[in-house]
Amino acid sequence: MPFGTLSDRLGRKQIIALGLLLFFAGSVMAALSTSIYGVIAGRCLQGSGAIAGALMALLADKTREETRTTAMAAIGMSIGVAFGLAMALGPFLAEVFGLSGVFWSTALLALVGLLILWRLVPSAPARQHRDVGVDPRQLRKMLFKSELLRLNFSIFALHAILTGCFIALPLRLENLGIDAQYHGWVYLPVMAAGFFAMVPLIIAAEKYRHMKKVFMGAVAAMTLALLALGETGHTRWILIALLLIFFTGFNLMEAMLPSMISKLSPAGAKGTAMGVYSTSQFLGASVGGSAGGAIAGHFGINAVFLFAAALGGLWFLATLKMTVPRHLSSEVISLEGKHIADGSECSRELMGITGIEDALVVKAEGVAYLKVDRDTIDRDALTRWLQASP
Repeated sequence: MPFGTLSDRLGRKQIIALGLLLFFAGSVMAALSTSIYGVIAGRCLQGSGAIAGALMALLADKTREETRTTAMAAIGMSIGVAFGLAMALGPFLAEVFGLSGVFWSTALLALVGLLILWRLVPSAPARQHRDVGVDPRQLRKMLFKSELLRLNFSIFALHAILTGCFIALPLRLENLGIDAQYHGWVYLPVMAAGFFAMVPLIIAAEKYRHMKKVFMGAVAAMTLALLALGETGHTRWILIALLLIFFTGFNLMEAMLPSMISKLSPAGAKGTAMGVYSTSQFLGASVGGSAGGAIAGHFGINAVFLFAAALGGLWFLATLKMTVPRHLSSEVISLEGKHIADGSECSRELMGITGIEDALVVKAEGVAYLKVDRDTIDRDALTRWLQASP
């Protein structure tokens, strides 16, 4: 969030470069460290270079309103692909080059990122985008909106469970006779299979409008798989089957939760809602790793999976009364050439058009943020409103 705000003042590319330099410095520190404390300090410095907010803002500066959602989805997909590749390559790099080799590889990637930023990414004038950036005036409302709170807790729990389990999972695989350098060849096929398995579930949720049933079923399935991992996952094929169930649910949640945030956030507040959501995600990763390490140290690795299952059960209960989100889409329309005297009045006029459920006209940006039902929206009426004289 701070980098996103700074990029409004100092420039997008400058802040992205600063973030990559911090990530590079943290990678070098961790690679050169001879103690766990140095590695932790390096990881902290790496994490301080978080550039997602500035990157999304630059993307918004360089894209039209009509293509912005697709472009953001492409970045989300690239993150998912990188995550899967890292799970396979990380153990291999550690085996061949040692732990320092993993950090030297991330330092190299940071330099490649800087080169791409310098040579291939064009600059653009910084603009405010409420569908991307965080608006401090909306922050309190987004923090305490009950349906968004449930989703924020959902991503917190999902990533706490993931990082907690990855404290215990490598140890479980080694106990089953799978050496560390081969762990990636367990993770990557399971994640890939989980991705394909979740596709029909996404179709059932989005196309056939069974979102809450699919959501609750996935949480329940992951919780039961985690419980089984703690109690019975002591043979290879049972472990792989349980991991497949977990990663199917994990991939499904990674796809569904941002979509649900988008549907439930008010018009013009998606950027702020996503900022809180992303913060909850990284807090979950931090808490899960810390708690998983403490539990494994005191009670053993089986207890880590049982802790994750307990958190999954709490997650299920927290979302049991969740309202089924309406299938509304976020759209941003340009108001270029249209005289706007009163933004509030224009917002009310837009909400009078069939199929537009919420609207926010931002005169300073020259755009209107809409929440629409694409099955019923009267596009002709919207076009007439845009073309009408003041």
